[in-house]
Amino acid sequence: MVRRTFLASTLGVLARGAGRLRITDLKVLQLKRLRSHGSIEPAWNPGTKTEFTTGGGTVVEVHTDGDVVGLGPSMDPALASAVKQQLVGKDPFDIENHAARLRYYAAGASYRGSAAVDIALWDIIGKASNQPLYKLWGGAKERVPAYASMIALGTPEERARMAGRLAGEGWRAIKLRLHHETMREDLRTVELVRKAVGDRMTIMVDANQAQSSGNWQPGVRWEFERAVATARELQRMGVYWLEEPLPRYDWEHLAELNRLVEIPIAGGENNRGLHEFREMVERGVYDILQPESLVTEGITCLRKIGALAEAWGKRVVPHHGGGDIGTIAHLHLVCAWPHAPYFELLHDPPVGSYLHRFGILADAPKVDGEGYLKPPDRPGIGVRLAEGIVERQVG
Repeated sequence: MVRRTFLASTLGVLARGAGRLRITDLKVLQLKRLRSHGSIEPAWNPGTKTEFTTGGGTVVEVHTDGDVVGLGPSMDPALASAVKQQLVGKDPFDIENHAARLRYYAAGASYRGSAAVDIALWDIIGKASNQPLYKLWGGAKERVPAYASMIALGTPEERARMAGRLAGEGWRAIKLRLHHETMREDLRTVELVRKAVGDRMTIMVDANQAQSSGNWQPGVRWEFERAVATARELQRMGVYWLEEPLPRYDWEHLAELNRLVEIPIAGGENNRGLHEFREMVERGVYDILQPESLVTEGITCLRKIGALAEAWGKRVVPHHGGGDIGTIAHLHLVCAWPHAPYFELLHDPPVGSYLHRFGILADAPKVDGEGYLKPPDRPGIGVRLAEGIVERQVG
């Protein structure tokens, strides 16, 4: 009934005037900060604390003359005026033209600006087409196994307890952060986690060595020799992939590492643009590409990276996407791709539970008892903001 009602409304809109939707407005909305859940020291930024909240931040709405409204993730309100000038009066379906303009007007100041609007435009396209985005993009599968992406480094014993708890809840995979002071402690973490979960969970490992665009970042740094030695041991232990074991642009050593070991090497969450991923696949840098829509300037570019990965025989498992609307957009994309075997959720409970970020939504999906996540079946991204979550318009 909901779909028929929406479709009837949309068909009525398209029958009017020139027969096309037109963009009428862009709004940046400030969300209420409902609660704080505490702080965690993230493994990728040691010495700092990250607070986990429900609410706060902003979302984007793109409005049309047919009352079809697209929802996108956080955007800098300072960009709203310039971006709005590029959109108003135009057809939301002209996604390539919009992506190019957004890249020019928004990405220079904040790539999240162009990504947020790009996602909102795709939400409009899905709603106007009366299809959930995963169906519109190919519909390869209707659910995907989620992996719990750890936030803290933790001790080997504590990570083993966490893994056992998650396995008991039905989670099918876990990603450990591994860059302790010694390789011995890294390997002990994997050993204890495997002992705790047996064959109930797939184990991935993230070395977090590619956070910086240069050659320095906080925390323990791996040299090439440690990366090779660790990769060989993880391979022996049956780890599914080793993620970002060397600096982001050290493509020569990454390709050499990939040549020397059999364990898949994964990465790319901080890389921008189709051109960087093209060079990665041509050099043989990664087996598994992990683009992030809020970094690559939107879902439009991410879809092209997915096609590039398929053409080169690579798997693609996008980075988590910001935690709320961006993550749901990623979920649709992963379910559209046959070569995307897992879906990432930052989930390090209780403080770092993925459910906290999803709390801004009235109807967010949840990981089921078998460890799967299913995208919403409603048109577009398929989620709505929770009642009363909007505080005011700020852009």
